[in-house]
Amino acid sequence: MLPGLIVGGKMISSFRRKFLSGAAALAATAALAPLHAQGPAKTRLVLLGTGGGPRIVAPGRSKSANLIVANGVPYVVDCGEGVAHQLVRAGVALNTLRYVFITHQHSDHNLDYGNLIYDAWAAGLRTAVDAYGPPPIKAMTEAYFQLNRFDIETRIGDEGRPDLRKLVTAHEFAEPGPLMQNAEVGVTAARVRHPPIAHAYAYRFDAPDRSIVISGDTTYSPELIALAKGADVLVSEVMHLAGLETLLKKVPNAATLREHLLASHIVTEDLGKLAAAAGVKTLVLTHFVPPDDNSITDDMWTEGVRKHYGGQIIVGRDLLEI
Repeated sequence: MLPGLIVGGKMISSFRRKFLSGAAALAATAALAPLHAQGPAKTRLVLLGTGGGPRIVAPGRSKSANLIVANGVPYVVDCGEGVAHQLVRAGVALNTLRYVFITHQHSDHNLDYGNLIYDAWAAGLRTAVDAYGPPPIKAMTEAYFQLNRFDIETRIGDEGRPDLRKLVTAHEFAEPGPLMQNAEVGVTAARVRHPPIAHAYAYRFDAPDRSIVISGDTTYSPELIALAKGADVLVSEVMHLAGLETLLKKVPNAATLREHLLASHIVTEDLGKLAAAAGVKTLVLTHFVPPDDNSITDDMWTEGVRKHYGGQIIVGRDLLEI
């Protein structure tokens, strides 16, 4: 393990300092652009889906998913329903899929995990895919392949495709710390607070030109503050209390949803405090709860955050590149 800082009693890798030494951190800017518009050396962030919660809303925000492209290699963080479609809309060829990360096992973050990998295979995937996530990602991967065994084996025999099951490696972890490092990026995980799910994680991606942290689902978490210290960009979920009652009326079969939301998601003012404590340069709002309340304006989303945080705030939308 590389030397680093302590987060929640665990050693967190400091390869970010190695990556960032001698290189100026890039200021985050919000602009839609095709992924080939800039050179491959720049690390790029695209919000594929910015809606929170499992309900299908139309029109509305797509389900939780993010894309980081480091030196031309795509890293997908969370696989809410429709993630493959959003990748294509973002200009990413599905058969270039290499890395998948799941923050926690809630359906709006993992429902299309297996489908994304299958869709990449259908699009011509021939190379290895590494998937990282908390339990039970190994069992999920095996179950998906078993569910689709007939189709996969038919296409192997009939179409001459490589065996998808041999291309995918699921890396299951249950503790915070460094997950992987290659020539393009280093990835570290920190456990965040999202009860009742014990294994909920945020990820930090450190590339030579910028550091990006993706919160996953969380309430106010000192562990997330430690992980995000000095990051160029923090992509965080956000909940607006003004829209809570309207949201609850749309989900009449969830008797204790109010308690869950208040206990496990971060409200705007707390997010401002967290971002300020972490000293992040740019804060990007995503995983909006509620995801479909048009009465909540962009200014309303940022108002509570701005009370405590003085950096740049970006109100996310689907397919926005930061």
